[in-house]
Amino acid sequence: MYSGKIRQILLITYGCSNHGEDPIAMAALAKEEGITVNVIGVMDHDVIDEKGMTEIEGIALSGGGVSQIVYAERLAHTVQMVTRKAMTQTLQGVINKELKQILGNSHTIEDLPPEKRGEVMEVVDELGETVELEVLILVDTSASMKHKLPTVKEAILDLSISLNARTGDNYYSVYVFPGKKNNVEMLLDWTPKLQSLTSIFSQLSTGGITPTGPALRTALSAFNQKQSLRSLLSRDDESYFEESM
Repeated sequence: MYSGKIRQILLITYGCSNHGEDPIAMAALAKEEGITVNVIGVMDHDVIDEKGMTEIEGIALSGGGVSQIVYAERLAHTVQMVTRKAMTQTLQGVINKELKQILGNSHTIEDLPPEKRGEVMEVVDELGETVELEVLILVDTSASMKHKLPTVKEAILDLSISLNARTGDNYYSVYVFPGKKNNVEMLLDWTPKLQSLTSIFSQLSTGGITPTGPALRTALSAFNQKQSLRSLLSRDDESYFEESM
């Protein structure tokens, strides 16, 4: 049984990064580190910039994740759908890797007989409910997102309610870009609960730049710091003391 965790970055943006490193390259780096990058592009007035759409699709493709363009009023449903779809996609990838090791490189879930395929998908569904999930939510607060932020807040809270039905542990972190003083600002550190966002979101201000690349780089650092802290806390006092000498 799969005993790892699923790590996702959920990027909510209008697209059109215009400051800092290439977000598509940063998404590729995330994928190398086992972190899936999912992107939701929020549509405005029935259109989304073609450059923005290309960037949104490119980030998700490079990050091994899911992309979706959506009207603001459908955002809550889409956030839940994308998160769940990416979880299933990740777990299918893990199982395909195992199958190739057992049956050879040419075998995947799709190659199995229908009854066996159904059994494997039942395992995928079960793991989707029990595996530990870490989601870092990156919210674009550039000027083009100003009027969408209340909807974004509600969508994130709805995601938390939806995922609370799982038996597996959920951990969330929320960052916005641009921040008040820096390109990226942490809004909420790792927590199993997102309710405190209600008061924080009302204090957000919007800026002119869209530093998507730096935001993704900061997200990677947040995952790495969480991993380092976890490994430190899991040591027993004696081994930690010995290593500190």
